[in-house]
Amino acid sequence: MVVSAEYDGIVIGAGHNGLILQAYLAKAGLKTLVVERSAKVGGGLHTVSAGKRPDAPLADGPRVAGFRHNVHAVFLRGITGTPWFRDLDLASYGARLIEPAVNLALHLEDGRCFVVHREAEATARSLARFSQRDADTFLRLRDYYERVVDEVMVPELAAPPLAKEETQRLLARSESGRRYLEAAALSAREFVEQHFESDAVKCLLLAICVLREVDVHIRGMGYVPAQLIGARGKAQLAVGGSGELARAMERCVRAHHGAVLVNEAPRRIVVEQGVAKGIELSDGSFIGARRFIASSLNPIQTLLDLVGPDHLPLGLDARVERYRFSVVGPLFGVHLALQEAPEYRGVNFDADVARSFMNVVGLDRPEQIYELHQRLSAGQLPERIWMNGATPTLHDPTQGSDGKQTAFVWQKVPYALGGDGDRWDAMKEGHMAAVLARWREYAPNLTNETILDRFAVTPRDTERRLPNMARGDLNVGWLDEEQSGAGRPLPELSQYRTPIKGLYLCGACTYPGGNITGFPGYNAAGVIAKDLGLARWWAGKT
Repeated sequence: MVVSAEYDGIVIGAGHNGLILQAYLAKAGLKTLVVERSAKVGGGLHTVSAGKRPDAPLADGPRVAGFRHNVHAVFLRGITGTPWFRDLDLASYGARLIEPAVNLALHLEDGRCFVVHREAEATARSLARFSQRDADTFLRLRDYYERVVDEVMVPELAAPPLAKEETQRLLARSESGRRYLEAAALSAREFVEQHFESDAVKCLLLAICVLREVDVHIRGMGYVPAQLIGARGKAQLAVGGSGELARAMERCVRAHHGAVLVNEAPRRIVVEQGVAKGIELSDGSFIGARRFIASSLNPIQTLLDLVGPDHLPLGLDARVERYRFSVVGPLFGVHLALQEAPEYRGVNFDADVARSFMNVVGLDRPEQIYELHQRLSAGQLPERIWMNGATPTLHDPTQGSDGKQTAFVWQKVPYALGGDGDRWDAMKEGHMAAVLARWREYAPNLTNETILDRFAVTPRDTERRLPNMARGDLNVGWLDEEQSGAGRPLPELSQYRTPIKGLYLCGACTYPGGNITGFPGYNAAGVIAKDLGLARWWAGKT
């Protein structure tokens, strides 16, 4: 085996978690390398524009130059408040985020809108047009859960998970902890039905839960809507596109002498006598890892595909193979380049709609969400299309061209449409037309004359580009009581360590899970630093 290089540590996968981990350990003085199968780093922080194939088929991607489309992560919640954003000083490496004051609008079929503002009092005024009782309840719950978010929920994310019994024992000691446990005992559905009477607020809170890949029927997830109400930070938008946040991370890594290898994927993780020694590339060359390997891939890819069952303790391979991916994770996206921004009918009900960041359309009844899991599990589309999306250029003109706009919507759909994930290839353009037709019911100016370019992204497309997101699952693993907390991805893997000495997990399959939080990479960096006896240059606990 040809030894091509050797590093203190190798990170597999340059998604945001892998880059965060690498940046922390590179800044701690280790010689590090991240290996990425794609041409660019970032994973779900992915912004695309027209490439070198202007004659590409319509559904393959953007064809009109000058527009930036974010095909995965867009709504980046509370990024600037995370410890890793501050510790790595990503603003100095070019990361800029905007938090629009009008953050979210739910558009009902009758033209009414419920609008969520950055300021809770403004949100309550909008909600009062549907139910004064719910408006009062919203403000009461904001006050009730604000400290819970600050004192319990956010700190919990920034440390490896404790066993459920230990977590409950510690939380029961404080008022904020007891309030958290009270909410967590419920499902998201039970929480919203217990507190609110208006379908508008129920739909909106439950929609955001689903967009975070939460099954609203599962108990233990009632803290999610509580967090939505109590959190100070709202959804943020990366200036220049989500990919620019990844570019800032890459610049930080390189500034601390970290190496980045793209267009390359390891063929296997080399294990000798129970110790991870390095990776073998597709050409047979070997890159050594003196001190650690951290994988941001899912546990099946890491432990079964790259390590192999022969190196695992008896029975672990079977448990890893049973790791479950989310049924409500996959999305069908429609992305547009436009002459002008979508003009929503709801602006006649509430003028603030014209400035909303996220828009949810087609969702009028909570039952549309309640039936979602069953239909997607059966490979069926929802009976009526409902979706969420944004017009990023309203808030960041750099993502458009000469005053023109970009816009998109996402619909929750089954991965295996009719039982077959590949069926999406034939259905893509037809379903894009159906989604556009539904979108036009709320924004009638989306005519063929207004649309300069269009393309769609299916769950199968997502899986092909990001195999880590198996079955199109953006959360990289089902989130329920069994596969959350100290059970994620499995109890024996929940502390980011694996049975292979020197091999760690650091991706969205680990606690606290998917979406762009950065905490899996942040927490894993702390665990590795502790195991290697490194002097930590950053605050926080591990």
